[in-house]
Amino acid sequence: MNARPDRRPDAVDAIIDQWAAVRPDLDTAAMEVFGRITRLARAMGDRMEKGYARHGISRGEFDVLATLRRSGTPYTLSPRQLSATLMLTTGGMTGRLDKLERAGLLRRSPDPHDRRGLQVTLTEQGLNLVDHAVGTGLALQTEALSALNAEQAGQLADLLRELLEGTGESAR
Repeated sequence: MNARPDRRPDAVDAIIDQWAAVRPDLDTAAMEVFGRITRLARAMGDRMEKGYARHGISRGEFDVLATLRRSGTPYTLSPRQLSATLMLTTGGMTGRLDKLERAGLLRRSPDPHDRRGLQVTLTEQGLNLVDHAVGTGLALQTEALSALNAEQAGQLADLLRELLEGTGESAR
């Protein structure tokens, strides 16, 4: 097994061992890191989805509401700004906005500065919901992160920031 002696082997170790058996010439160090990042993202994504479902929204819908909330008073952005921030197509954004508007969590109105444009604004109901949902999401993340001490969590955050920067994604 590839795991350190003081660590219990995981599914990624099994994959690395299988590659070592059939292709011992491969350096699988990157696979060890990104395999775990991928599995962690999937596991936390599932947990977050379930957490937000308790509030009647999906993770994608939370992202829209949270983006409006983070924008500050009056919690208003254009659909284009939302699409760019969330890296969604306009079609994907329209579907989310339609659903959230029907639920009374946001409203669309004409942009007073652009006759052709629209503004999307968080409603009071949407503000209350996203404030509760963000607490749920943070509690789930904090629970998962409790496997590390504060110093380890800080080191991990710094290392992931550096890794992300190395991909060119940090500027986005």
